[in-house]
Amino acid sequence: MRMRTLASAAALAATTLVPVVAMDTSAQAAPIRKWDRIAHCESGGRWHIATGNGYFGGLQISKSTWDGYGGRKFARYPHGATKREQIKVAERIQNGQGWGAWPSCA
Repeated sequence: MRMRTLASAAALAATTLVPVVAMDTSAQAAPIRKWDRIAHCESGGRWHIATGNGYFGGLQISKSTWDGYGGRKFARYPHGATKREQIKVAERIQNGQGWGAWPSCA
């Protein structure tokens, strides 16, 4: 009887935990897909690009904007930061400036 109770408890835990994990994953995936679309438009999706046009990284952020929104915590220039770090700074920029920070692609 004890073995059946443990098995039932494990089955219940598995069925109740799976939807929570799945929802968390899809909730995180939506914003990343949004930034991937903007990066595709801005830089062809190349997160480590520096073309010499004054904008850097996948989201083509200027050095002054990068510094102003705390990007130096991650890297000296946007293209030196990871994709996730660039997105974190971009979210700050979006909160401060709106989608107008990416006028052609957002």
